[in-house]
Amino acid sequence: MLQRIQSIFLALTIIGMGIFISFPVWTKTAAAGDQQISLTALKMTHQINPVQSNIDSVPYLLVLAIVIAGVSAFALVKFRNRVLQSALCAVNSILMSTLLGLVIYLTFYKAAKLFDPQIPGDYTIGFYGLIAAMIANVMANRYIRKDEKTVQQSNRLR
Repeated sequence: MLQRIQSIFLALTIIGMGIFISFPVWTKTAAAGDQQISLTALKMTHQINPVQSNIDSVPYLLVLAIVIAGVSAFALVKFRNRVLQSALCAVNSILMSTLLGLVIYLTFYKAAKLFDPQIPGDYTIGFYGLIAAMIANVMANRYIRKDEKTVQQSNRLR
């Protein structure tokens, strides 16, 4: 049923991905304050000076986040089939790990070396939305398995 705890966690996964899409994921400002770089789900913007900037498009982050939210929404409405719900949560875990890996790659290996390599940059609310979505997905999968185990035990007792 939709009022089960795993439904709340799946909804939190969708909300976390919405936060990831809506807010910046990572920012870094040079020590002199003249350069700035920020990563969102759609682009990485390197502000070189007040007039000049480089924009790298990263639409694959946005597509992956939308797919994750879609899989979570589909798992949310498939509350009668707990095995499918659990499999969808497992797929979501893989997709979220891929998204996290891409974000870390872009921040540590691509963007951090552009200026002041000793300054790491700051993860912002978009990144923490991804982390919250990952935790909510794990918790949803845990409670789905717990529900399935309860149902299997009750069928055995009949």
